[in-house]
Amino acid sequence: MSLAIVSGASAGIGLATAKLFLAEGFEVINFSRRPCPDSQVRNFSVDLSRPDLVHAIEAILRDILEETVRSSVHLVHNAARLENDSATRTDDETLQAVMQVNVFAPNTLNRCVIPYMGKGSSVVYVGSTLSEKAVPNSFSYVTSKHAQIGMMRSLCQDLVGTGIHTAAVCPGFTDTEMLRSHVPDDVLSSIAAMNTFGRLIAPEEIAKTIYWTTQNPVINGCVIHANLGQIER
Repeated sequence: MSLAIVSGASAGIGLATAKLFLAEGFEVINFSRRPCPDSQVRNFSVDLSRPDLVHAIEAILRDILEETVRSSVHLVHNAARLENDSATRTDDETLQAVMQVNVFAPNTLNRCVIPYMGKGSSVVYVGSTLSEKAVPNSFSYVTSKHAQIGMMRSLCQDLVGTGIHTAAVCPGFTDTEMLRSHVPDDVLSSIAAMNTFGRLIAPEEIAKTIYWTTQNPVINGCVIHANLGQIER
């Protein structure tokens, strides 16, 4: 059986992705603070914002991945932290906390999982429309998402000859718990109007894009913007 490891599979895009992999016959593992509500997913409670707990992942994954030889392993870096902050006022502790979840934790997972990956495996980063541009008051998030693109492209080069591919899927405004916790309800309609379809993206749409990405190594090293045609103003 093939394996999918999804961080932050407790809600939103991560949950939709875990469910899709299950439907396709994969074993699925979730790393997050909260469990995935789908009982078929194997949950490990890990606070990715804490470096000391992230390192415990190494032992967990070693035991799991040494259990059985799998035909392929797909690692989806979905967990993310978002702060509303400014480049002129953000303290180092806030930036470090965001980078821990969005950059350092994926690095830990890569280091633990890639040695067990065979040909046909993949590493997919769930980026953002802000992975290649910026808006005001999203300093640490923008910085971390730009860093993920650099990680993905560097990983592509360092995996030459392994048969493992990597990519970044960058969603536009998606109807998730994270979005709704940072955007007031009375602003959601204007946010939805910022793409050519005039609606929020469903998490399941991003999940399908992520799954397609894992199955198509031709896009190795690529950034895919999944945003319904975002309107630039």
